[in-house]
Amino acid sequence: MTNRVEQVMGLPISLDLRDRDDTGDFADVVDDVFAWFRDVDARFSPFKPDSEVSRYDRGELPAEDLSDDLIEVLELCAYYEQLSGGAFRARLPGRGLDPCAVVKGWAVQRAADMLKAEGATTFCLNAGGDVVTAGEPEPGRPWRVGVRHPEQPLAVCAVLESRNGAIATSAAYERGSHILDGRDGTPATGLMSVTVVAGDLVTADALATAAFAMGAEGITWAADRPGCEILIVDDSRRMHRTAGLAVAS
Repeated sequence: MTNRVEQVMGLPISLDLRDRDDTGDFADVVDDVFAWFRDVDARFSPFKPDSEVSRYDRGELPAEDLSDDLIEVLELCAYYEQLSGGAFRARLPGRGLDPCAVVKGWAVQRAADMLKAEGATTFCLNAGGDVVTAGEPEPGRPWRVGVRHPEQPLAVCAVLESRNGAIATSAAYERGSHILDGRDGTPATGLMSVTVVAGDLVTADALATAAFAMGAEGITWAADRPGCEILIVDDSRRMHRTAGLAVAS
């Protein structure tokens, strides 16, 4: 069993690993996971002038020299831009390339896959409220994931159950009105928070960001995504949720 928390990529990332570690094998992969997060921060942060993202954005790195990882991230950004009709956008006019809305979910999901590849079966990996879970911490009991209240920092608006899935929330509480509607470049309005439950965190995180950027129309749009459940609070403080959302009793 392992509990570890580090401040990486500008947010706290915690791992609660419940598998027994009698042989010490998990210690190595846990180290690898947090080394991976530090590497992602160094290579993909648009706030670091020497990152691969920044160098590519300045034209110092030609497309043919990009890493496979950055190519994958840019392809994901393009996919969600098309899927959302441009509401989700990694590059806005007058602004530099910022793929962070994809990078966090992609990086955390990759880390979860690293753990599973080494035999871990029961864990909760939490990156600033975006979560990947595996297994059950106790037989017959799923992981319980709190969704932060959009107006009360110390409260939750719901507690969700999760087994072998991912939960992501987009809201304005961490960085103010940082999510922009890519269709016109203005701060997103109409919603206070968007939580998406999906099979992987790439999907959950990108859809949550896109739906928040879309505003009120994002409620139906997100609810219609296959294999996903939603919990959305609009700016009138009304809660919208899909019927299959697993809310803890």
